[in-house]
Amino acid sequence: MAGTREQVRAWRPEVPGVAEVLHAHFTDHAYPAHVHGEWTLLLVDAGGVDYTLDGDRQQAVTQRLTVLPPYVSHDGRAASPGGFDKRVLYVDERWLPASLVGAAVRSPSLVDAELARAVAAVHRSLDEPLEAESRLALVTERIALHLSAAEPLRDARDPGLARLVRTRLDADDAVTLDALARELGTHPSHLVRVFRRDYGLPPHRYVVGRRLDRARRLLLEGMTVADVAATTGFHDQSHLTRHFRALLGTTPGAFRSTGKMVA
Repeated sequence: MAGTREQVRAWRPEVPGVAEVLHAHFTDHAYPAHVHGEWTLLLVDAGGVDYTLDGDRQQAVTQRLTVLPPYVSHDGRAASPGGFDKRVLYVDERWLPASLVGAAVRSPSLVDAELARAVAAVHRSLDEPLEAESRLALVTERIALHLSAAEPLRDARDPGLARLVRTRLDADDAVTLDALARELGTHPSHLVRVFRRDYGLPPHRYVVGRRLDRARRLLLEGMTVADVAATTGFHDQSHLTRHFRALLGTTPGAFRSTGKMVA
């Protein structure tokens, strides 16, 4: 994927528990703070990525696997002028349990060249779902061993009010903060402060990010951009496009072109 322009290829493979695969080259694009509902398994093939995870500055580099947990805020940008090439697997909790989130926040970069090669082999085998699934089972087992080996520390995230807000937003992303505050017996400003403290971004940005995640899945399933915008709660196609480009550096229509490079 070497080059000087942004390039993206994304698709949804027929592998259980893999929500999306993303291969990309980015030079100038910077990801804003966002969260995913799945685990992010990131390989950097060239260059490096500077990012902030849960408020701490980190770097993803070649020959290491970066593991970003679900529902934890992160951003990203090129660590050098030449940009970076990356390959990403988004996998759900059938592969990695939520109990490992705290360890992944503390140590997202796994120094294990053999593991990085094994993840690369998963990418190469995606056209053979059973092989890819078998390889992914071994990969995630090894990731879990790495994360479990870290000294167990209590996850400092508040499992109470912020999680209630997140659950409600996941169930109905059109609910207002005022309605949520009345339902939960507090003030909207307190909800925003608690949510930002625990998830690293305010509720409205969380909602936009989750809508974009859903939009990505629907686009990869072949739904038209206009229908995706309507289905995922954006005002119109241009509204979706503006947010989509800000997150991924490309348009929904280009992203929808499954299996094609977008430049």
